[in-house]
Amino acid sequence: MAPAIISDLETPPAVDVAPPAGPGLFSLQGKTVAITGGARGLGITLATAVVEARGAVACLDILQTPSAEEWAALTKLAVAQGTTVSYTRCDVTDEVAVQQVMDSIALSAEAAGAPFWGTIACAGIQQQLPALEYPAADFNRILSVNVTGVFNTCKAAARVLTAAKRPGSIVIISSMSGNIANRGLSCTAYNSSKAAVQQMCRSVAQEWGQYGIRVNTLSPGYIRTAMTDQLLVENPEVEKTWMAGALLGRLGVPADFKAPAVFLLSEGASFVHGSDLRVDGGHCASA
Repeated sequence: MAPAIISDLETPPAVDVAPPAGPGLFSLQGKTVAITGGARGLGITLATAVVEARGAVACLDILQTPSAEEWAALTKLAVAQGTTVSYTRCDVTDEVAVQQVMDSIALSAEAAGAPFWGTIACAGIQQQLPALEYPAADFNRILSVNVTGVFNTCKAAARVLTAAKRPGSIVIISSMSGNIANRGLSCTAYNSSKAAVQQMCRSVAQEWGQYGIRVNTLSPGYIRTAMTDQLLVENPEVEKTWMAGALLGRLGVPADFKAPAVFLLSEGASFVHGSDLRVDGGHCASA
């Protein structure tokens, strides 16, 4: 007997679960996002992006206080946008402290009518040393902040969301250095940490998707920040190497990552999960 032929016309229509189109597609209004490493640099820039999308922001950092000038601008913007910002000192390597801070943020967010939505795990440190001379203690310190600290952040955020039985979004700041070795630099621990959080993302995405919690990594290329500027001071020839691979003719600046981060957080990215969004100006596209 010949096998039955099923026409496409007989295939049941797919259920449309995509978010509705419209001006709110990339809005974070009514949502609170916690951002580690939010005292300055890329972290506070991404906090600004969330506020620009009308979300509320809770910044965390190991520094006692955030950058005064940047924080003043952020709070002024929050008032204009009708939303709120807060700052809490927190060491991301302290598992208990991170959970306590996340729980506190969630309680305040609920009371303010902008429930906890997720986090951007942006805290990270860098160190340049030849691999042959890398002390294990220094290597472990990098991994403690850049890997364990990220895991503590993501786990705490996911626990808040699962306890509330709400969906949400987690964005981990990785790096193109998780995919390639940077020419002119000896950063084995840093590069290893960024590869690790990309795999962490895929692993927890497999576990947490059932709860409606999306997890993705955002991998910047070379950015002009205090951390990279220090590297260039120590290695002035490296900038020439970087620029040789800059297909757009420039290095990145923190503002280049505002829209990608908001996209991953937003419901406009409702089917983006367990992915890495590399934003590197084309560095990885050319050998």
